[in-house]
Amino acid sequence: MAQIGKTLLDSGWLAARSTEVNDDGEQLTTTNPPSLGPKSPWMEAAVPGTVLGTLLKNKSIPDPFYGLENETITDIADSGRDYYTFWFSTQFHCKRLLNQYVHLNFRAINYSAEVYVNGHEIVLPKGMFRRHTLDVTDILRPDSDNLLAVIVHPPDHPGTIPPQGGQGGDHEIGKDVAAQYVEGWDWICPIRDRNTGIWDEVSISVTGPVRIIDPHLVSTFYDDYERAYLHVTAELENKSTWNAECSVNIKETAELENGVCLVEHLHTENVLIPARGNIHHTFKPLYLYKPELWWPNGMGKQNLYDVLITVAVKEFGESDSWMQPFGFRKIESVIDSATGGRLFKVNGEPIFIRGGNWILSDGLLRLSKERYRTDIKFHADMNVNMIRCWGGGLAERPEFYHFCDVYGLLVWQEFWITGDVDGRGDPVSNPNGPLDHDLFLLCARDTIKLLRNHPSLALWVGGNEQVPPEDINEALKQDLRLHPYFTTQLLPDQDSDPSVYLDGTRVYIQGSMWDGFADGKGNFTDGPYKIQNPEDFFKDTYYKYGFNPEVGSVGMPVADTIRATMPPEGWEIPLFKKVSDGFVEEVPNRMWDYHKYIPYSEPGKVHDQILMYGTPENLDDFCLKAQLVNYIQYRALFEGWSSQMWTKYTGVLIWKNQNPWTGLRGQFYDHLLDQTASFYGCRSAAEPVHVQLNLASNFVEVVNTTPKELSDVEIEASVWDLDGNCPYSEVFNKVYAPPKIAVKISEFKYPKSENAKPVYFLLLKLYHASDKTVISRNFYWLHLPGKDYTLLETYRKKQIPLKITCNAVNVGTEYELEINVHNTSRADVAKNARDGGLLQKLFSRLGGTEDSNFKVVEMEGTHPGVAFFLRFSVHNAESEKQDTRILPVHYSDNYFSLVPGESMSFKISFAAPTGMKKPPRVVLRGWNCPDGFTVFG
Repeated sequence: MAQIGKTLLDSGWLAARSTEVNDDGEQLTTTNPPSLGPKSPWMEAAVPGTVLGTLLKNKSIPDPFYGLENETITDIADSGRDYYTFWFSTQFHCKRLLNQYVHLNFRAINYSAEVYVNGHEIVLPKGMFRRHTLDVTDILRPDSDNLLAVIVHPPDHPGTIPPQGGQGGDHEIGKDVAAQYVEGWDWICPIRDRNTGIWDEVSISVTGPVRIIDPHLVSTFYDDYERAYLHVTAELENKSTWNAECSVNIKETAELENGVCLVEHLHTENVLIPARGNIHHTFKPLYLYKPELWWPNGMGKQNLYDVLITVAVKEFGESDSWMQPFGFRKIESVIDSATGGRLFKVNGEPIFIRGGNWILSDGLLRLSKERYRTDIKFHADMNVNMIRCWGGGLAERPEFYHFCDVYGLLVWQEFWITGDVDGRGDPVSNPNGPLDHDLFLLCARDTIKLLRNHPSLALWVGGNEQVPPEDINEALKQDLRLHPYFTTQLLPDQDSDPSVYLDGTRVYIQGSMWDGFADGKGNFTDGPYKIQNPEDFFKDTYYKYGFNPEVGSVGMPVADTIRATMPPEGWEIPLFKKVSDGFVEEVPNRMWDYHKYIPYSEPGKVHDQILMYGTPENLDDFCLKAQLVNYIQYRALFEGWSSQMWTKYTGVLIWKNQNPWTGLRGQFYDHLLDQTASFYGCRSAAEPVHVQLNLASNFVEVVNTTPKELSDVEIEASVWDLDGNCPYSEVFNKVYAPPKIAVKISEFKYPKSENAKPVYFLLLKLYHASDKTVISRNFYWLHLPGKDYTLLETYRKKQIPLKITCNAVNVGTEYELEINVHNTSRADVAKNARDGGLLQKLFSRLGGTEDSNFKVVEMEGTHPGVAFFLRFSVHNAESEKQDTRILPVHYSDNYFSLVPGESMSFKISFAAPTGMKKPPRVVLRGWNCPDGFTVFG
């Protein structure tokens, strides 16, 4: 008997170009199944994946993301669609019993396909963002392998790439319901196959006579969230020829700890489903008292309950089951009367949005659960709370949303409309959007059903910098209208159950610059996207509106990433060309230009920020100085917005958080998953309680985004010069920070002092007065007005003594490290290293366990001073490759600095490559120790 449930078909696939296959689909799934061989056109396939992904897997094309290799790959505009029309084939075994039914499921195909199973053809309709469920019960072979072959066709309008490139190429892709970035943008190269392929999950599901389809879960709350109801509506389909008497069960469980689960509810209702019929069954609302709520990152825990629905049929038994982790939360969104920006509330609490834009994880759609986990955890580690899924990209996958649920990232999901491609681009094209409006709406409705149960999903948006065509827009407004409970607080009532709505729980906004975003009227009032003067972010004149959905800047990775993704001719740093008024124009090499490099200068507005540290000598020097700029740039961006939280702004989203290829702009981590310094600048600025320096007014401020007041706290500001002295130290006593507000504390007066140094370091610490526990720590390197950072060049020569203790625990390939770094110089004058002793004692208690490795390393040095811009990295000690990095790695902090006498503790976690015999090496480098030294391994 086949087991009830779903089986993934994610291995054993073969693929071949359709023009090289002589057999048709019937023959491929009956008499002539595909096989590998020297003269065979068939190759191992990447499913889920795309044609390019398959070709790359078989080394039939070079890596399109390496150097200029994408230019050597044939574009579909030149080859025609047949060139990228491919067969995909596999085999599966499924033996069913009487009254069991089998469905073949494709969660997404781009763009259309014909499916053959054991000689039988099923035509799949068009559309990149729709699911396909095929009843294959009557065509299966019970006692042998079933043969499956799928011929996949590219989008109908793949378009051509103009010589000058452009936003979405010639915009032809906009005539289809598909991802639009594939024709290239100002941040990505064209994708040559336009992402043709079986790009998402394929599965076989076995059920009894009745199957469960797309349940909808909704939570409502009363009495200040003490009472809650779970509302459930599910579609039930009876595949049999007889009326089915069913018992439908809901079990709701919460994990307590160590895998122990508490069953909150077990509820059963009886239903009768007519033969070959479908019903939508709405359960009686399930009552919960004081449920554990789901909160966004930085506001509380991400509590999730498992909701299990099963259906049992009389005289058959269990027929189907469905499970979904579900978070009890209420999200509201209105236009804020004070700022004009869009305001979000979660569980009644306003949330200041600090997040970023997301295209997709990988431009070739090499999507995986592991990659999604890393991507989303990175965002949580940065302390951001929202991700915007941009309209030219994907309707993101359930795995993406699962990890957003787990880590607390709110998601803004856009539909597949962009201003550049749909009526506002250059040249203007597709003024009425896609050709098939019914197809667009079908894909939209199916996407809503796929994603609506995720607590992280915060809002739907019609398009990027554009609204959908009028008929689509009006249909979406109707489909996504709010249930009355979410506007009038109705009591729970079976006749008005919110789960009967398509969604009904979160707002629909027609476009990314409408209704509380940008100017709210659809004018191009997002951006800018270039390097900025850090102090400008704090100025009242910087941005006029309450919520900026896109503001971007630079994104240079580390030198190792450049070497790993480009040949040596791509290692040349930009030429610095002097222009008028003392400004400098950067002229990058061709590869950097192809990879969309954003310069660190804007002549006429911003002096070159890298040259402020001195002219770089080589790639390593350039990239290191770029990290200094990255850190300052993005910390200042978030701090500037936070400085005017609720008085001028309700939120900001950075363009963009990451790159789906090896791009050189707008990213907190690169495509290889190595974090840039901007990651940690963001992490600092976006912490829930934060002490900061307003770079425009020179006032110390405290940003409190939490619902709790801060009292009995103090701030210590200490200045350290390049000689290791502390010429200025001040404590601000009796600091009070009300909840959800940015408070101006006092002016930082050192720059106005008579003997102020041209370059200096500033350490700010916010701590509890009672026990000196540090709440927020923020380290700046600053220069006086009219000066620059070139004095830091000579500071590199200073050798600062460090003591590093490392405690490592590993299970299999998984490593967890606790590392403490102590700046041992001039400890006698380090009066502001208040937390050093506490952290050291805490760390000592963590070390020395039976299954751990403990190591102490001392870096000798004779100079007192700040250990500046230190960075950990993890390496494969056995690798013979030029790039020995182990990626990804999760660091609790990085790109950090320590004043004399200060120590900090860090957590580092990663998985080493399988089969490594030697332990990995953890290396610490810094401004004062560019060659680095090994602290573990």
